[in-house]
Amino acid sequence: MKRTPKLSLSLLTFAGAAVGAAPALAADLAVTVEVPRLTVAEYHKPYVSIWIENPADAAAAGTLAVWYDAGSKEDKGVKWLKDMRQWWRKTGRTMSFPTDGISGATRAPGPQKLVFAGAKGPLKDLKPGQYTLVVEAAREVGGHEAVRVPFVWGKPGKPATAKGTAELGAVTVAVKSVTVAVK
Repeated sequence: MKRTPKLSLSLLTFAGAAVGAAPALAADLAVTVEVPRLTVAEYHKPYVSIWIENPADAAAAGTLAVWYDAGSKEDKGVKWLKDMRQWWRKTGRTMSFPTDGISGATRAPGPQKLVFAGAKGPLKDLKPGQYTLVVEAAREVGGHEAVRVPFVWGKPGKPATAKGTAELGAVTVAVKSVTVAVK
């Protein structure tokens, strides 16, 4: 009877080693946000927040990026983050800035390509399922707009796109599979 536990332990150890040597599948989130060139008398780059919502209850599942005037004296750019009203109410007001890996400078007009690693930040704890990527923009002496793009996390597929009407152009999100060797 005493040999059975040793045999089971040996088999479990061997099985664990075999699983550890196999590659694990992971996913990244590829996002493209188009910041349009507006022909206005006084142009300012928009503040932009990018986050994930759970469509079942519209709760924020995590903030991926916040672009704002991070380089302003005495960090006065933080005071205007609340102009991105939807993001601010859901999660922004509980954050402190600058936030490593999330906050960054405003971006120039044109397509902005981003890749968020599935093994880091809010994506690492995201369960497979339906979500909505939300991109919200607010511009000084300008407007405000939010674009929502539904996507399925955990299942690579075709990119999904939605288009803004003023402050944002096309927003595209794609789940990309990544093979990672586990040691």
